[in-house]
Amino acid sequence: MHPILKGGVHAMVLLTLPALATVGLTANPLVEPWTGPYGGVPPFDRVQVDHFAPAFEASMALYRQELQAITDNPEAPSFENTIAAFERAGRTHSQVRAVYGVWSSSLSSPEFQAVEREMAAKLAAFRDEIMQNAKLFQRIEAIYESPDKDALTAEQQRLVWLHHTEFVRSGAKLDETQKARVSAINQRLAALFTAFSQNLLADEEQGATVLAEESELAGLPDSLRSAAEAEAERQGMAGKWVIANTRSSAEPFLTYSDRRDLREKVYRSFVSRGDHEGDRDNKPLIVEILKLRAERARLLGYATHAHWRLEDSMAKTPERAMQLMEAVWTPAVARVREEVADMQRIADAEGATFRIAPWDYRYYAEKVRKAKYDLDENQVKPYLQLEQLREGMFWAVGELFGWELRPAPDVPVYHPDVRVWEVHEIDGRFLGLFYFDPYARPGKRSGAWMSSYRSQERFDGEIATLVSNNSNFLKSTPDQAALISWIDAETLFHEFGHAMHGLASDVNYPSLSGTRVPRDFVELPSQLFEHWLATPELLNRFALHHQTQQPIPAELVQRIERAATFNQGFATTEFLASGLLDMKLHLAGDEPIDPAAFEREQLAALGMPEEIVMRHRLPHFAHIFSSDSYSAGYYSYLWADTLTADAAEAFREAGGKYNRRLAARLLEHVLASGNTRDPAESYRKFRGRDATIDALMRERGFPVPPVADR
Repeated sequence: MHPILKGGVHAMVLLTLPALATVGLTANPLVEPWTGPYGGVPPFDRVQVDHFAPAFEASMALYRQELQAITDNPEAPSFENTIAAFERAGRTHSQVRAVYGVWSSSLSSPEFQAVEREMAAKLAAFRDEIMQNAKLFQRIEAIYESPDKDALTAEQQRLVWLHHTEFVRSGAKLDETQKARVSAINQRLAALFTAFSQNLLADEEQGATVLAEESELAGLPDSLRSAAEAEAERQGMAGKWVIANTRSSAEPFLTYSDRRDLREKVYRSFVSRGDHEGDRDNKPLIVEILKLRAERARLLGYATHAHWRLEDSMAKTPERAMQLMEAVWTPAVARVREEVADMQRIADAEGATFRIAPWDYRYYAEKVRKAKYDLDENQVKPYLQLEQLREGMFWAVGELFGWELRPAPDVPVYHPDVRVWEVHEIDGRFLGLFYFDPYARPGKRSGAWMSSYRSQERFDGEIATLVSNNSNFLKSTPDQAALISWIDAETLFHEFGHAMHGLASDVNYPSLSGTRVPRDFVELPSQLFEHWLATPELLNRFALHHQTQQPIPAELVQRIERAATFNQGFATTEFLASGLLDMKLHLAGDEPIDPAAFEREQLAALGMPEEIVMRHRLPHFAHIFSSDSYSAGYYSYLWADTLTADAAEAFREAGGKYNRRLAARLLEHVLASGNTRDPAESYRKFRGRDATIDALMRERGFPVPPVADR
């Protein structure tokens, strides 16, 4: 048996009752050791909302004790007594935060939201307390500057560099007045991020469109009708249909509904999330967030927030990120003009008396797809059963890496929809657990994401990772299979690519583990894994008709392949508009920003096609305003997609997507190595060279620019 499966105590958290008693807490599942198999698992089934606040107070007190033991050590700073000790510290706090994150994203009740508002500033202040700990930083800096550092392993040197860099970038070298101001800014930002997220969730939950008449369903496929019917029943409106104000519900409606008036209604509700005057207006929050970020960047010694954020990225500078986006923007907009012309011809032929508007784009794009490629997504969707495609993901990683996923019995979950699998290598070695939470529900934020409940490590013994995928697919009625769109299927594979990255981790130290890599590199595994969805090998096995269980016809697979570059103008432009405005906002520095005017004026200056709206308008741009996570970093999807397209070409050059030799190189150099080295070096080790933009342009059907223009 693998070491991590032995015993029942979570090896990362070995608190004694006396230790808990010193902080006034002895009976709270959030701070108790994680017990059970697999090295211990989160006690989701025992957690109550009122556990969180006292658990955080206890875990912060314990963390302070652990840090004081490091700083009070009379011995000279060494890797073991400082860096390794810092890696060991804060285990209890980390496990509380992991469970807290689940409630925040997936179980956000009014009671929990009150806890969030209470804890946001406290948690931000506590992080600053750690990162501004002068004695701790002195010890870390002594190791960083010591010539003895060269005797450490390459991974240990990377870890020293990482911690030193994070402390400096967080203000460790500032004077006490400056530190206090940075901390005050971070606390205020945390409160603003929480308010932004809660406003957005409220708009999504309260902005649904109710359909009362059968005629209002014109054009909708059976799967969408069933999902809307199920949502209405859940909301106590049996006999009606509800289109939720989320992407997974609104976009299919905009694609298929024959009712232009209802398309406009659903569209306007969706794109105006966060953009309502009154208590839920996110625009004033944006103004303050941008102002505080600019001030913090100045205090930390950077020209703008964008320069601070990109310093430790692959792009390194905002200018390089902008250069990439601008290189793709012009051909993308040119393609949009072609796409709109194709759609307008069809609309005119049908007797339309209007010009294509944003709420028409998806609807007429689908008609063009059918006319140009004889491909109707309604022909494809009956073969896209969620459960079958999930099995297909599991099969694909088995073919690539020899992994096997087995149902994990008796693992506590936080909702009945959640299921769990063990992940094993070909030799039976346990890699971790995969939690899957696929369906939309009240209290769950929109979109799709991957979370890590515990990172892989081995420096004090083998610790396996626990990862989850979370989505918002529409749940079908009990007697029907859940069918998803092709775009939803790509999202399914995308998020499993992140999970795969976490599960593949093979490093010693948790701070370097799994997906803890620069933002513009972390999307490479996820975007690359999307390419396996369209492979005939997978579709022939797992794209099974939900009624007949017959595999998808070969000629339909061929039509999917022929249409691979279809609508890339739209997809690229709606993304780039968000990426460019994100960067421009954060390059503005102290310039006062009116979000509505800025959005309107910058899009006009860019030449944004009037038929398209940004993928994320500013008032609901959660990527950049619900945390610092993707701020000045939304470009990273395109940066990673440049790597992705280049990596996908490597598989084509090797004879196909299931080349085991190349998959082994991907596993070793990209997935397993975490942040143990510069990601550019990791990519070069996999590919043998740096990526170029050429493959990206070819993949999207855009002209490849001459070398002199890059």
